[in-house]
Amino acid sequence: MTTDRNSGEVITLAEAIGFTHSFQENNPDAIKAFFVGANKLNLILEQENCIGIRIYNGYDDNTDKDNLVLIGVDENGEDIRNGVIVERLLTCPPDCPKSSDLIKP
Repeated sequence: MTTDRNSGEVITLAEAIGFTHSFQENNPDAIKAFFVGANKLNLILEQENCIGIRIYNGYDDNTDKDNLVLIGVDENGEDIRNGVIVERLLTCPPDCPKSSDLIKP
């Protein structure tokens, strides 16, 4: 797969439910979801030569929790290291949607 503006694949809700429920079954104590606001995503995407966002798995030693690090990617597939990098996203739990098929009951 090539790193470009079209990388990734649109999936169905049923596929998304399958992926998220499987993860939650296998990792019952893990964070179920992360939320980032559109303005923060736009700060990354509006950078010069940015074609998308790479999402790194991380771990915060201060909170003892998994986290995600979001960074812009240029047309060469390289991280934009001197640009906007986003973390400290809202997590579920505790900030979960009231009703979502993606959260296993």
